[in-house]
Amino acid sequence: MAASTGTLTCGSEHVLDLDQAVEHVTRDALRPGTVGRIGLELEAHLVDLDSPRSRVPWPRVQAAVDGVGAWPGGSRLTVEPGGQLELSGPPAPDVGAAVTALRSDRAALTTALAHERLGTALLGADPLRPPCRVSPVPRYAAMESHFSAVGCAAAGLAMMTSTAALQVNLDAGPPAGWRDRVTLAHRLGPVLVAVSACSPLLAGRDTGWRSTRQQVWGDLDQSRCGPLLGRHDPAAEWATYALAAPVMLFRGSTDGTEAVRNRVSFAEWVTGAVPLGGRRPTAADLDAHLTTLFPPVRLRGYLEIRYLDAAPEPWWPALAAVTAALLDDPAAADRAWTATAPVTGAWNRAARLGLTDDALRVAALDCLSAAGPAVPPELQAEVEALTALVRNGCSPGDALRTEVGNDPAAFLEATIAGTETDR
Repeated sequence: MAASTGTLTCGSEHVLDLDQAVEHVTRDALRPGTVGRIGLELEAHLVDLDSPRSRVPWPRVQAAVDGVGAWPGGSRLTVEPGGQLELSGPPAPDVGAAVTALRSDRAALTTALAHERLGTALLGADPLRPPCRVSPVPRYAAMESHFSAVGCAAAGLAMMTSTAALQVNLDAGPPAGWRDRVTLAHRLGPVLVAVSACSPLLAGRDTGWRSTRQQVWGDLDQSRCGPLLGRHDPAAEWATYALAAPVMLFRGSTDGTEAVRNRVSFAEWVTGAVPLGGRRPTAADLDAHLTTLFPPVRLRGYLEIRYLDAAPEPWWPALAAVTAALLDDPAAADRAWTATAPVTGAWNRAARLGLTDDALRVAALDCLSAAGPAVPPELQAEVEALTALVRNGCSPGDALRTEVGNDPAAFLEATIAGTETDR
């Protein structure tokens, strides 16, 4: 497994043809190996402790991040367009080690930010502040321009600046099992969306969805953000998906990042039907394009599980443990395959209704029961707490609403690091 995040790179400036583009994506989609290793990525909303209703301005974000030293668990810290901070841990031998390392880095980040009167809130969506891009990074400016031009400006801005996720990265495993493994990762999606749902509020209002983060992703261009269908070889399907997806941005003639303001598929660019910037794409252009595709399960040599809401302790460690167990343990995977059959493809239902949906609640309990024996001892207590929550038909967001109500400010402040473990 590669590092948990990072842009794919290729030094070649060789212009591609269509067959070469297909081969390039197919070759890098999944890497053969065993299973077991895991990488975790956790996003959180950056909050001014003295003025939580205001977004932290970019110079202050930059100063806070630049002042942080090395991380004890080896994570990499990056900043998202709305000022969200993401800790991306290196591959660990198992989920227990991955959680331990990320927890240590979370603690170090909390301490460092506290000196600047800043904190981080673990929620799937920002419940209080309106969507607003604070990062001036050209890539993000181009993304915002593209979303606006293709008719999903509001959802695009909310996704970029007001959502946060827990991402679980798992090795691809042996090639003979790739189709079933990728399919199971998608079948689990609606169940784990419902279980992880922790974003009922956005920009000061109750949205009526348990996972507003997932609802926002659903409102985006599904040729870029929709799931793979799982009907064929997953690497080949990923290549088809990637070439059909519209190009969002490209390197301009002065090496600047330029937004594409209409719908041009990569296939149209690579065949010369639409020569963006007056030229055909290179392998580096294709690699950059792949980083702008956001399906719920992205193939990056490994499986990047992207559909879990960020949630405070003890929920994110439990969600990481359950996800890993259901995909990596053969007995748990077999049971999960059966349990998820009645709710396969129910992404919107899961996001809107969560565990109030009877079929999703039954499937979730079956999956948690299957995962239990495969969870490492050091995370058993967290998974048992999550199971008890789900048994009551609740997700982390429901638990927070029971505790603090629907007040957006209270909802945000209750999940700021340092307070979530003190309740």
